[in-house]
Amino acid sequence: MTQREIAPSLGWPSSELEAKSFIGGAWASSLPGKNICSPYNNSLLGKIFPAAPDEVDSAIKAAEASFLKWRNVPLKERCARLLDFRQLLLRDIDLLSVSAALESGKTFSEARAEVLKGIEVLEFAVALENSDQGGIMEVSRGVTCEYRREPLGVTVGISPFNFPAMVPMWMIPISIALGNSFILKPSDKVPFTPCLLAGLMREAGIPDGVFSIVQGGKDVVDGLVSHPLVRAVAFVGSSPVATSVYQQATGKGKRALCLGGAKNHLIVTPDAEIGITVDGVVASFTGCAGQRCMAASVLVAVGDVDRIIDAVVETASKIVLGRDMGALIDRAAHSRLTSALDGAVREGARLRLDGRCSPRPSGCEDGNWLGPSILDNAATGMSCACDELFGPVLSIVRVATIDQALELERQSRYGNALSVFTTSGHVARYVAERATSGMIGINVGVPVPREPFSFGGTKESKFGVNDITGWGGVEHWSSRKKITTKWSAQSDKNWMS
Repeated sequence: MTQREIAPSLGWPSSELEAKSFIGGAWASSLPGKNICSPYNNSLLGKIFPAAPDEVDSAIKAAEASFLKWRNVPLKERCARLLDFRQLLLRDIDLLSVSAALESGKTFSEARAEVLKGIEVLEFAVALENSDQGGIMEVSRGVTCEYRREPLGVTVGISPFNFPAMVPMWMIPISIALGNSFILKPSDKVPFTPCLLAGLMREAGIPDGVFSIVQGGKDVVDGLVSHPLVRAVAFVGSSPVATSVYQQATGKGKRALCLGGAKNHLIVTPDAEIGITVDGVVASFTGCAGQRCMAASVLVAVGDVDRIIDAVVETASKIVLGRDMGALIDRAAHSRLTSALDGAVREGARLRLDGRCSPRPSGCEDGNWLGPSILDNAATGMSCACDELFGPVLSIVRVATIDQALELERQSRYGNALSVFTTSGHVARYVAERATSGMIGINVGVPVPREPFSFGGTKESKFGVNDITGWGGVEHWSSRKKITTKWSAQSDKNWMS
């Protein structure tokens, strides 16, 4: 679908959009704008206006001022505002989905799913008023210990291009519910959907300055991470940038959680059920055009599974671009992936399915389209089997045993996700116990945990201690204050009383 086909019925502006910074409850822009085009057809969507250094500073100071008031609002009242925000998200879910689709290139159904996942995290955050009530215990005669959860202050989230609604919503609701103020730095490739979120936050009655947006690139990130008033940072993106942000933030004494890239493995065994396996594999490597950290990029074929691989190739070949799968984010991504396919063939891989031959949607011939691509007989040292390609490319590596399959995963510098397709409970448990990735799937191609189970990987897929959603997110965006109390002397004593 094109912008003209899906936008007018939902009230999408006919004129160019403007993505500005949202500071202290007002829109701000002082630097010239830069064009943002839709991946569908590279037509102009609007302009992004990067924040100037003084605007970054103003946003942080406004966030600090609002935090000093917001932290004293009772948790129940903070959650009530977020419940109102939830209702507005559901009211405008189609508009949010159109926005996310148009600027990120995914299909409308994929964009709607990401908004719903963001709402799920919001619902977890709202439930904190009933699920996290601290704790108190009499630890000795006349002595009690308790803990209270405390907000940190000004918190910052830096989100990627592939999920303009969901990844910000992984961070914002939990941080704000806990009493922090929050500044979002969206990807400068997808700046519009976060602006819609800001408008709904204001409509829901979230006080000015509690939620802010600063638009821009690396210089804005540096300004946020290095500012002395910023207490905690979360980042989602590539591993090299995650490493840089983590080192910069922790070097300044800030709490940091930075999620990086992935090279996820799907282990397929001969006893795997063909229907669930084929559906899971194809959905995993083609969903969101493979532009997600949970996408499968290596199928590890254990023994003779040719019947399953043949069915994967056949099913993937029937995917229709524009209907079943979206576009790549930009021309650079398209060029990088087509070059990677050429390189894999030169290294000796067999190109079973060439997505460069997939028909482009009518009216979108100038878009950034690449169909599902499958490389068979990839050797373990090939780039396609080791490096994160971040696109709809599946590399098949063949091994003889489960232990050899697990060794491939252990050797990977990434540790985001691993899935195994099998009908054997013993094999499933064997893999789950020995895998080194942070998220494991058993007959599930995209093993994203549902709340309150938290999202996060290992190795170069995550830098930091906690996870980003669920209780891991609660721990990241708060601290525990411990209080020990004694009111009267006791007639008999132990070491503490």
